[in-house]
Amino acid sequence: MKYLLQTLLLLAVFTSYARQTPDHTLRSGGIERTYKLHLPEGLPDGAPLVVVLHGYGGQARPESYGMNEIADRHGFAVCYPQGEKDGRGKTCWNAGYPFQAGMAIDDVQFITELVAHLQQKHHLSGHNVFCTGMSNGGEMCYQLAVQRPRLFAAVAPVSGLMLEWLYRADDSTVPVPLFEIHGTADKTSAWEGDPENKGGWGSYLPVPLAVHHWASKDRCNRIECDTLPVGNPETGHRVVAHRFTGGTDGCEVWLYEVIGGKHSWFFDRDIDTGEELWKFFSKYIR
Repeated sequence: MKYLLQTLLLLAVFTSYARQTPDHTLRSGGIERTYKLHLPEGLPDGAPLVVVLHGYGGQARPESYGMNEIADRHGFAVCYPQGEKDGRGKTCWNAGYPFQAGMAIDDVQFITELVAHLQQKHHLSGHNVFCTGMSNGGEMCYQLAVQRPRLFAAVAPVSGLMLEWLYRADDSTVPVPLFEIHGTADKTSAWEGDPENKGGWGSYLPVPLAVHHWASKDRCNRIECDTLPVGNPETGHRVVAHRFTGGTDGCEVWLYEVIGGKHSWFFDRDIDTGEELWKFFSKYIR
């Protein structure tokens, strides 16, 4: 009986998400791309938009991120695009990994067109647009900030990386606020970086170095550091917040260092990821 009730509860949750977040399509690059969109009830014209990018092999499942509840609470639209399959048969974002060399999908173009489409169709804000992503989705946050620096008012990779090829190619001078949340015990997206490509994702920077690169790009001239209250004192991790402030046009760069945290989106024992993301994004509402 207990398991039946649990099953029914989970079914109700998934049904609720499906009802709140229907599927849509948009033709981009000659193919039909799909996405889910959640519009809170009574959302006014000119509301902000947050784009959430899934990880490698993942799906556009709102229940995996908990952002619908944050959108309802604070009044913004949230979109979950779906990545296409690569040569390995894995859904992904074309972030320039070595094994994606033959992948013809242009996800920067797709996301750019998707944002414009949503702004026009649903009368969303032309400026208050933000992007976050988990892992491979985090890599796309970095890429979009470099290659389309005016598309998003701020970006927030979670357990994401800045690949070395992107770092070397970065010649953008447009400041973009950035917020990285990352566990120091992450074995997939290593905190200390992977200059020799031992993991197969390509060479990438240590997380602190990538964040310092953005702080320098944004001309931040001050740093604040404090420890956040642990969400669960018995099982939670200590989270050290590094905030680089005083940047161009008020830009800030944040790094939440989750001590002992692994490869994850939900640091639920430590922080409310969605609330922390919106706390950062809302600084750039105009």
